[in-house]
Amino acid sequence: MRRFLKHPVRLVPVGFLAAILLGTGLLMLPQATSGRHQAPFSTALFTATSTVSVTGMSVVDTHDYWSTYGLVLITVLTQLGGLGILTGAALVILVVARQLGLRNRLLVQAETAEFGIGNVRGLLLRIAVISLVTEVVITAVFAGRLWLGYDYPPGRALWYGLFHAVQAFNNGGFSLYPDSLIRFARDAWVGVPLAVGTIVGGLGFPAILDATRTWRHPGRWGVATKLTIWGSLVLLVVGFVALLATEWANPRTIGSYGWFGKVLAVGTQNAVLRTGGFQFIDTSALDEESYPLLVSLMFIGGGSASTAGGIKVATFFLLGFVIWAELRGEPDVTVGDRRVASSTQRQALTVSLLSVALVVAGTTVLIGAADDVRDYRVLFEVVSAFSTTGLSVGLAERLSAPGEYLLAALMYIGRVGPLTLGSAIALNTRRRLYRYPEEQPIVS
Repeated sequence: MRRFLKHPVRLVPVGFLAAILLGTGLLMLPQATSGRHQAPFSTALFTATSTVSVTGMSVVDTHDYWSTYGLVLITVLTQLGGLGILTGAALVILVVARQLGLRNRLLVQAETAEFGIGNVRGLLLRIAVISLVTEVVITAVFAGRLWLGYDYPPGRALWYGLFHAVQAFNNGGFSLYPDSLIRFARDAWVGVPLAVGTIVGGLGFPAILDATRTWRHPGRWGVATKLTIWGSLVLLVVGFVALLATEWANPRTIGSYGWFGKVLAVGTQNAVLRTGGFQFIDTSALDEESYPLLVSLMFIGGGSASTAGGIKVATFFLLGFVIWAELRGEPDVTVGDRRVASSTQRQALTVSLLSVALVVAGTTVLIGAADDVRDYRVLFEVVSAFSTTGLSVGLAERLSAPGEYLLAALMYIGRVGPLTLGSAIALNTRRRLYRYPEEQPIVS
């Protein structure tokens, strides 16, 4: 046990599991449902897991099924899940930086002066302030729009604004509307703040703090910050153009909108696509050509040490640089004017391949649980759960209890798995005093 506690980051999955079990028990209380009946264990467990892992996937109508107490509990668990992830990730950064120095930093390439052991309180304070300010601004704009534009009573408008602001910043994706946010697809006052909050929460605080510290000199950003910010911009542009092109004439989604409505709906949906889980466009009505795009973007996810899931933007683009260096015959992998350590390359490859294997295994098992479904929808739900995105094509609501347990397990593993795996790899790094003879096997 003492050896286990030597690296506190290993307690992260235990902490998440404890929060999920506690949330499950509280959601099973009769007062948590609108009908004052006890929610089934599978429903409570699925919802608690989705909430704590900030996924947002649901097997029931959130607003109608849960009471005010249940909705407040979902909000609190989402906030705790988001902040817990961030502080847990900060702990990983601090522990790894202390143990391994700059050579094998795990999640970000940050300066030790910023993430030093002596600056833990300052770092956590900045995280809390940024979270609070962002959520307050989103709440004010959303609530004001509902109050002034849709004649909501002030109290109800404030509650709706707060609920969705917490979901947006923490990349939760739960909504108090049965159609998620499709009714607001052409309302910029609603869509834009939520999209911006989702992007900020999905970038990750290491990238945000590094970028804001030297915002006038992007060339001084760390490698992880460059990969995360510039990579996110590339994915936003590519995703927007591709989704707009495939859905432009689709009458089931945006085909009947004017050009501005199409641009706004696709823009907001694309902004929350990799992490947020809100629906501004009905994902179950998309053209089939759009699903490979959505699956790919969800699998990539957001920034390292953020509220987002997936293999992470920095990991994806780092592998791209690895491939590019190999194609050019370069001995080193470089990003800008920095050489990437071989251990970091191995970590990125390990996380990516294990994630692919987990998605394939999850899809295979879920096909057996969903007897009447054999198409892309199974893969979509599995990737959405594993990446903690929360988008759904309606399959989750039709699953039996074993299927719900499987998706819940994927959400849990998708949230704590890469974090724990990456830290374990870094913390277990050791230097041998000898090396075996080298051989080059055939790779073709």
